[in-house]
Parts: sequence; structure tokens; C-alpha cells
Amino acid sequence: MKHIHGGNVYQYKNCVDFSANCNPLGTPESVKTAIIKSLSHINDYPQVGCAPLKEAIGQYEGVKASQVICGNGAAELIFSLCRALKPKNALLPAPTFAEYEQALASVDCSCSHFFLKEEQYFSMDDSFLEKITKEFDIIFLCNPNNPTGILTDREFLMKVLEKCREHSVFLVVDECFLDFVKEPESYTLKYVLKEYQNLFLLKAFTKRYAMAGVRLGYGLTANEDLLQKMESVTQPWNVSSLAQAAGIAALKETEYVKEGRETVFKEQEFLKKEMKSLGFTVFPSQANYIFFKGERNLFKKCVEKGVLIRDCSNYPGLEAGYFRIAVKNHEDNKILLRALKDMERG
Repeated sequence: MKHIHGGNVYQYKNCVDFSANCNPLGTPESVKTAIIKSLSHINDYPQVGCAPLKEAIGQYEGVKASQVICGNGAAELIFSLCRALKPKNALLPAPTFAEYEQALASVDCSCSHFFLKEEQYFSMDDSFLEKITKEFDIIFLCNPNNPTGILTDREFLMKVLEKCREHSVFLVVDECFLDFVKEPESYTLKYVLKEYQNLFLLKAFTKRYAMAGVRLGYGLTANEDLLQKMESVTQPWNVSSLAQAAGIAALKETEYVKEGRETVFKEQEFLKKEMKSLGFTVFPSQANYIFFKGERNLFKKCVEKGVLIRDCSNYPGLEAGYFRIAVKNHEDNKILLRALKDMERG
């Protein structure tokens, strides 16, 4: 499968971008200001280890700073985790985020897929638990899943985690989109970190604060040996001084995060209702994006109308006709709907 991501605004320059799922409010001004101020240190190397940023993240997440690792986006952490663990066999749901398989392939890890079923809205069920055996070294899960936006409840995740510990399987749970579900505290596994040495959680500033171009992510785990191994396979200045300053500023933006969440909840319902009325098959996504089915050439038609959506046909387990759109502000969402209605009339 070709690794294609959303957000290619450089190729599709005149389009409103619905292919990348960032906070619809845009980047906070305080973050931009922090980046500008950090330019006074542009001639200096960044702080190795990101100690002040780790402290700020620890306070924000309610975990120890020693349980935090920072990276050049969550994607870098996925790769460094694979280099540190060197797994031989992995189990992945399908469809899910392509970066997991790409990182696993980079260390010659064989991947087996557990194909999620459309008739179950691509949700997880107990049959996944039956697949967890000593045959596997690592499992990656995304909650809510990308690109479907389907949430997996914590009770089921705890069953997965227990089964993984029983069979000495390492579990990675990507919680990057959990900030945009209605009760994130009811789904996160960060409260059981200290009890499970086989657990690693992925987080990112990218989506929560609309900072995709800054490249800043972090991981949470109580496994100190793993953190040391990850740091040993990562270049020392992987997080720029600009990104570190931006991250510290972003974590203070509590009202911004609250407003962004409220915007997503309101606009998500509006978009789902309108898209269903246009005849699209809309899945019960609960993240800041909507997964749906349409005609196979919808991506091209949207680009012609000045709208960029995410064609999901390159995900394992999907085919042409599956798409994902970000939930944006009301004016942008109306542009998308106008384009879709124009196509229907045309």
C-alpha cells in the first residue's frame, strides 16, 4: 500500500483542506508568539531531553514527568518505539493508521491484520481477544480509530491489555484523537500506566492545538527501560527549540481546547445530518472527523470544486469509495456541503 496522508495543501493549493484533522479554531496566537520569541535561541541547540516540556506535559496529563517522552511528532515516536523493541510479529486491526505498519516494516517485523467489519461499523469485538497469542510481540490500537472515528470502550481495552500481559505482548494505544470525544477521561488508559509495563500511549499536539507543521508529539509509559532504549535510538536534538516553546505555551490554552471541543461536537452533528440527507453512508464517527461512503471518484470531483477530502482507499481493509473529512468551522463546513450539493445537481 502506498503511504499517503492528508494535508497535502502544497499540491492542492486552491482547496479548503478537509483531509487533515486539526482543531477547527486554528493554531492559538499564544503558540505563534512563543515560536517567534524562541527565535532568539535559534543559534543554540535545543534542550536535550525536553525537561521543562516534560514537566508541563506531566502536569497536564496527571502523570510523572519521568513517564513522558517527546518526539518530532507522534510519528517519530512510533518509529523509535519499533527500533527500541525490535518486534518480529505484530497484530494490527484494519483499517487503521498506516504509520504503524510502515514503522514495523522498517525493523523487518511481520504484520498480521485483524479485519474490522463494515456491518459492525468497523468496531472491535471479543473475536479480537481470541487473536492475541504468544505468537505476537506487539499490537497497535488507535482509539478512536483512524480513519473510522470509532471508539473502543475502556472495559474492552483493559481486556486486551490483560490478555497482552498474559502472553507477553506489548500494547501501544494511540490516543491522539481522544481530545475530541465527549468523555475522554472515560476512555484513556493513562490511569493504569504504573500497573502495566507492557503499555505505551501515544499523544500529539498536532490535532489538539492545530500544530501539524511544528511536529511535536509525546508518549506515556511507566516502562523506564523502554524509554531509555527509545532515547538511545533517537537523535539527540529531535525536538526543536521552537517546538518545545510552542508545546509549553499550548498546554496553557485550556479555554481554547474547551471551545475547540464544543465546536467539533456541534459541527459534527450538523455535518452528519446534512451528509446523510445527501445520500451518503455516514458511519458513527466520534472524533473530529467523519468517515463515510460515496461514489468512487468523489475525491477528484471535490478537488475540482476546491475541496480536499481524504481518500481512504489505500488503507488495508478498505477500497475505493471510502472517505474521511475533518470537522471544521461552520463557514468551511458550508463550503464542503455546497460543493457536494453542486455535484448532486450536476
